[in-house]
Amino acid sequence: MVGAHVTDAWVREADRHDSRFFATVFVNGLAAPLFMLLAGLALSIAAERRARQATVDEAGRVALRRGWQVFGLAFLFRVQSQMLGWGPLFNLLKVDILNIMGLSMVLAAVLWRVGRTSLGRSLLFLATALAIIFATPLVRETPMLAGLPDPLEWYLRPTPGRATFSAFSWTAFLLLGAMLGEGIDAARTPARERALQVGLAAMAAVTVAGGYAASFLPAIYPVVNFWTTSPTFFFIRLGIVAALIPLAWMLGLQWGPLLTLGRSSLFVYWIHVEMVYGALGYPLKRLLPWEAAIVATVALCVLLHWLVQQKDRWLAAHPLPPGLRIFGPVLR
Repeated sequence: MVGAHVTDAWVREADRHDSRFFATVFVNGLAAPLFMLLAGLALSIAAERRARQATVDEAGRVALRRGWQVFGLAFLFRVQSQMLGWGPLFNLLKVDILNIMGLSMVLAAVLWRVGRTSLGRSLLFLATALAIIFATPLVRETPMLAGLPDPLEWYLRPTPGRATFSAFSWTAFLLLGAMLGEGIDAARTPARERALQVGLAAMAAVTVAGGYAASFLPAIYPVVNFWTTSPTFFFIRLGIVAALIPLAWMLGLQWGPLLTLGRSSLFVYWIHVEMVYGALGYPLKRLLPWEAAIVATVALCVLLHWLVQQKDRWLAAHPLPPGLRIFGPVLR
């Protein structure tokens, strides 16, 4: 995630047209699908565990509240950016990943409550995700959405300068993550966990291979762009990011810095975007050679790790007052 933003903001124009840059963009571009997938995974695991401790209805209400909370934080993030950057006021309504993540979490929470059982929830997550994936090329091109107010249309399909992320098809990553979370929660013995991870690795490989093979077939849509709207590219990215989960399990990744940054991923997102794109990063805008941008990414991650540690120490000694608890998902 940090690398994606540093590459986008700081790499000089002369280095933006070679294979190194495009390879970096592709690899870094997997961060957003992974961010959404893990958000859905965490939501369903937390809901299932809370349902066992309290009630299903209570777990559903908490999951729903968390989705609206993230959606509200998206606007607070825009207010902060506006105060620091003094851009045009329409920036407050721009749609970024937190906007889509929050609404996707709301949808996932509703489906979780409707499903009632783990199998029912998984099937609802899968069916809704597939509907979104295969409808995306049609939604992106339909003239029917043109009559909507622009700020609403931005949530359904990207608009240059207004919305990079949209519900079609980004919401599907979160719903499929929620489906995966149901499977992980159900794997409560070492044998079942091993079977789940092996199965997930096999499914990820099939998904990547199937998406790649399907990309050579004639398109079934009147208009489709492989890199933005095609289901084939969606499944290729889905397979790659899903494969990272059994890979991490197989390697037994318990590296302290990785865990520290991962547990505070929303906090890292919140502060580093302004550091890269805002006033602090402006002197480096489109200035660095590709190699220097890689070094800058590592250096920024080291700095962010230190900031997370300081944040954790401060919160251990100073619990959030009630008026600031909306920032809980960011600061935890």
